Amino acid sequence: MNLTNKVAIVTGGSRGIGRATAECLARAGAKVVVNFLIGKTEADRTVETIEKSGGVALAVQADVGVMPDIERLFTETIERFGCLDILVANAGYSSFAPLAEFTEAEFDKTYAINTKGTFFCLQQAAKHIADDGRIICVSTIGTLLNMPGGACYFGSKAAVEQYCRVLAKELAPRRITVNAISPGFTDTDMLAATGGTDPIAAGQIKDMTPLGRFGRPDEIANAICFLASPEGGWVNRQNLAVDGGIVSR
Repeated sequence: MNLTNKVAIVTGGSRGIGRATAECLARAGAKVVVNFLIGKTEADRTVETIEKSGGVALAVQADVGVMPDIERLFTETIERFGCLDILVANAGYSSFAPLAEFTEAEFDKTYAINTKGTFFCLQQAAKHIADDGRIICVSTIGTLLNMPGGACYFGSKAAVEQYCRVLAKELAPRRITVNAISPGFTDTDMLAATGGTDPIAAGQIKDMTPLGRFGRPDEIANAICFLASPEGGWVNRQNLAVDGGIVSR
């Protein structure tokens, strides 16, 4: 996968799937903007790792739930690198509780980042991305699994999947592809924060996964990088599950 001279933004790029994706894109030759909200130390480490391997990267703090920050993220990218070729809309927030108990504050935070934030990142990409560009949004297999406690999070990601399907048609005349990728249970801080790495929960998850283990961030990143590459150019308007075989479309 050759992405030499391409410019990519990875939102939520300082850790987990986002960091693995930023490093994967950089290895393929892309100049990468590592977006972060509060993880400056992690973002700087990601940039340092990329630069030590001969790549080019820039950390940009921006809250993708806030419109001026979204606009600044794209402006700083173009001011620094001159263009934009790839957007990976990865930044996300998850909160799980029974629907009847979910608070308004948690609902608002979830939708501000996952739904509003992704929508307006896509809007900025539609305005600024070069012809033949690539847009990939990170969703979740939870939109199909419908597990109890996930109504708010899964709903926020289901909206993102619809954004991708519509935007792919709108940008098709410019040969820009738009796809979603839906990770399964992946060994990240988010999984740990929602209790997925608890021994009982972990055992249940591995039992329901045909390959019998958690996914790794680099495995999700490899699929994202394929969709971002010239080799992935004929894949469009799709939602690719990367989950060890839990769901089948």
